[in-house]
Amino acid sequence: MAEIIRFVAEHGYLMLFAWVFVEQLGLPIPAVPMLLAVGAVAGLGGLNAWISLLVAVIAALAADTAWYCFGRRRGGSVLNLLCRISLEPDSCVRKTESLFDGHRTRTLLAAKFIPGLSTVVPPVAGVTGMSLPRFLLFDALGSLLWAGTFIGVGLIFSPQLELIAFVAGRLGAGLVILLLMGFAAYIAAKYRERRAFIRSVAQDRITPGELMEKLDDGKPVFIVDLRHSLDVLPDPRTLPGALRMSPEDLESRHNEIPRDRDIILYCT
Repeated sequence: MAEIIRFVAEHGYLMLFAWVFVEQLGLPIPAVPMLLAVGAVAGLGGLNAWISLLVAVIAALAADTAWYCFGRRRGGSVLNLLCRISLEPDSCVRKTESLFDGHRTRTLLAAKFIPGLSTVVPPVAGVTGMSLPRFLLFDALGSLLWAGTFIGVGLIFSPQLELIAFVAGRLGAGLVILLLMGFAAYIAAKYRERRAFIRSVAQDRITPGELMEKLDDGKPVFIVDLRHSLDVLPDPRTLPGALRMSPEDLESRHNEIPRDRDIILYCT
């Protein structure tokens, strides 16, 4: 934190804009420490808190608008790309779609407080056809709430943050190594969890080629299309004879699924 505070004091608003912008584009560079440092520097008289807040909001809005336009043009493939590089790719799309569906404005207001969601929500807004003025309004409000919260915390607790920076500087490389080890352990645990899940369902999976062979041979199968409504928007095509329903409807509509043949479930 000490290095960040000195860096912010020297480079000011331009570095704040660049840091927030690339973080909102999806690069793994957390912006919260930067916002806290900006608030601390503002509390010490090195920066103007209001100008810093405006710069952070503009940077976040610029990156989010780029993702919104990209999602509007490229559809659900953008969301799949973003989730493919996340720590939980199997549930990333589903969680984002379920959270956004029916709660669009509230999701935009809160997205930046949830790690990983802030980058995924803007293209989803584009995919679902949210109007650009409405997106800009609520995304700007969400950015203002997010940046204002952490800059405000840094501003109020600037003396304490300065003390934390001094302690972190005394610990030196040991603290950095400890944090890196904790992050590496978290990633390793997620990787083991994902591998265990894939192994558990490996025997129950069927490839598209195997399904095509069954259909060509006339074997009795029943296909259930479990794609979310947002997945269907960019490509409404489905497999022949497939029954469309959401995973949440399985329990209430299970009587529509026959029990005298193989059941094939598929999603994105």
